[in-house]
Amino acid sequence: MTHITRRRLLVSAAGFAAIGPFAATAQATTPAIHVLKDENCGCCSAWVEIMQDAGFDVTTEASFGTLLIRHKQDNGIPQEMHSCHTGEVQGYMIEGHVPAADIRRLLAEQPDAVGLAVPGMPYGSPGMGPESKRDAYDVFLVLQNGSTEVFNSYPAA
Repeated sequence: MTHITRRRLLVSAAGFAAIGPFAATAQATTPAIHVLKDENCGCCSAWVEIMQDAGFDVTTEASFGTLLIRHKQDNGIPQEMHSCHTGEVQGYMIEGHVPAADIRRLLAEQPDAVGLAVPGMPYGSPGMGPESKRDAYDVFLVLQNGSTEVFNSYPAA
């Protein structure tokens, strides 16, 4: 039978007190993504679930048609970069089926940019079918002036 002494209790309490602030910081750094999407879109819902599984705190808002297109344009996403859903995380726009690793890299590097985009709906991108059978696609960094550059490339699998 284990006997709890006053000393063991105080040491345990001190240990919990020491790690408490770190646990709060870990929760506070969970990136929150707010996503505008058609509520009936299965691939958008699949992408949201993948982001949640990757540790993002995701909220969604129903939007479609001209309202969604206007939101994209008002937030600096060029028409040629449009996809089916649009997210926002820490001031950056996330357009389409962008992988979680690229979003994390964007947040770590913090470039002066609008955000990331995967135009269209490439097969095998997150939420668009198995990655093991994906088509080649690029993730673009959308710059403040509306131009783009390749942020990451995914080869066909």
